[in-house]
Amino acid sequence: MDIDAWVWWLIVAAGLGIPLVLTAMPELGMFAVGALAASVVAALGGGIVAQVLVFVGVSVALLVVVRPIAARHRAGQTGHASGIDALKGRQAVVLERVSAAGGRIKLAGEVWSARSLDEEQVYEPGSQVNVVDIDGATAVVM
Repeated sequence: MDIDAWVWWLIVAAGLGIPLVLTAMPELGMFAVGALAASVVAALGGGIVAQVLVFVGVSVALLVVVRPIAARHRAGQTGHASGIDALKGRQAVVLERVSAAGGRIKLAGEVWSARSLDEEQVYEPGSQVNVVDIDGATAVVM
């Protein structure tokens, strides 16, 4: 059974792609893309030297270009706020008078109990407030 070179390169690409999915190592994906490029060269009739040079060239180029970009992206990524952290800094509408003793606001489509940050500040129904913190199930507003 004689298998063409381009099929071998596809097997190598798949062999590198499977561990990429299992281990989440992006370098393996870059080598898999290099193997796919070598497969194209083989399918077009390029010799073994051309295939290996394309494999190495594409793999190294991806490592040199893509890896630093991905590292910067990962380092700069603070993550998305979720849960109560996503509510801090948002605006809400006062439904029932809010003071240091309590009140009600509409925040992100839901009714929340609220209290003012400043003990002397009072917010009347219909006014806009900013959520400074979430204390248990109570929004602290100003």
